[in-house]
Amino acid sequence: MTHFGIICPAESGHINTMFPLAQELQKRGHRLTLITMVDAQAKALAAGLEFKPIGVDLFPLGKLTEDLAVMGKLSGTEALKYAVQFFKNNAIAILIDVPKIIEEENIEALLIDQSCSGGSTVAELLGVPFITICSAVVLNREVGVPPFNTLWPYSPTIWARLRNQIGYKILDRLAQPIRDVTIEYRQRWNLPQHTDINQAYSPLAQISQQPAEFEFPRETLPQWFHFTGPYHYSAPREPVPFPWEKLTQQPLIYASMGTVQNRLIEVFETIASACVGLDAQLVITLGGSTESLPELPGNPLVVSYAPQLELLRKAALTITHAGMNTTLECLTNGVPMVAIPIANDQPGIAARIAWTGVGEVIPFKKLTSEKLKKAIRKVLTEDHYKANVLRLQQAIQKAGGVSQAADIIEKAVTTGEPVLA
Repeated sequence: MTHFGIICPAESGHINTMFPLAQELQKRGHRLTLITMVDAQAKALAAGLEFKPIGVDLFPLGKLTEDLAVMGKLSGTEALKYAVQFFKNNAIAILIDVPKIIEEENIEALLIDQSCSGGSTVAELLGVPFITICSAVVLNREVGVPPFNTLWPYSPTIWARLRNQIGYKILDRLAQPIRDVTIEYRQRWNLPQHTDINQAYSPLAQISQQPAEFEFPRETLPQWFHFTGPYHYSAPREPVPFPWEKLTQQPLIYASMGTVQNRLIEVFETIASACVGLDAQLVITLGGSTESLPELPGNPLVVSYAPQLELLRKAALTITHAGMNTTLECLTNGVPMVAIPIANDQPGIAARIAWTGVGEVIPFKKLTSEKLKKAIRKVLTEDHYKANVLRLQQAIQKAGGVSQAADIIEKAVTTGEPVLA
């Protein structure tokens, strides 16, 4: 049995990736401790995990809810800047608190979310093996792939590579506060500085929940990088109340802007307007937000929180912010999408939705009800979108999922050697 520590943000998009992994490893006899801000404690304990909080001064109980409420009203660069401050504080909490937790709890190996700067530095300091888990879009950097925060299409041309280089320089300036924290602690602990951002990822195994077919062509991923497909709970999720009796026999359009960028009222108004006159029923979920919406055109069915997996099994189309978990759940259930990316890695995921042909994309700043209605009609009526979604669905079914990811983790920790793909 190995005692694993899990380091990831407390936000549900990251938790929902790590919990199925933890559940699978628990079934195999391992011990799991979630190490993150205190807001995730109740969820961790309910899932049967042990829990250790970090950054209680930076992230007191309720701080995550406050941060998400602010981020929910931001978009573009402003949202990214706020996220940078959030992840800077997260890195500080990791670097200050995690070394002591590892030593006191006798944690033997770490599963580190790829977005958690500082985690690998702690592992290196203590000589603890770690695995990198890509909960969001793959962040491994190479010049042939556009920055994660852009909607830029993939292109192998020289001009596209130059464009990408410029984009990465801009991103580096925005994210410098996060790197400064890690640089300071590596210097304090006499660890060599990273000369490449990819050096912060595991030398044993790096695991993405994307299927390989949903990623841009890659040239420089390490041989120990694995695309395993998405992770899902083997046990059912907690039931979510929903007025099933209000569903009609019309094709179902499911609209979700996730649990972070879910307070932009104008987006929901545009979605409702775009669906007026379509032979379809619109269901809007507010992603847990308690804010009420004004009366929307077309009288859509609006709920604070929805049983997403159950609705996706009935949906003909999803209108999404292009969060990774919702996107993968759509692909798993064979549902094409219209993406309205708002911020952070959502533009990069939306670019992959367009590149794989599983949906249409409308940039947030160019969103109108007319453009959205046109995109909805196109995806609903042109067969190639559904065909491409079914192709990705089959790829996910063959990828191995959470069982394959757990096999890789166990082998990496047992052998101490890179697990080659």
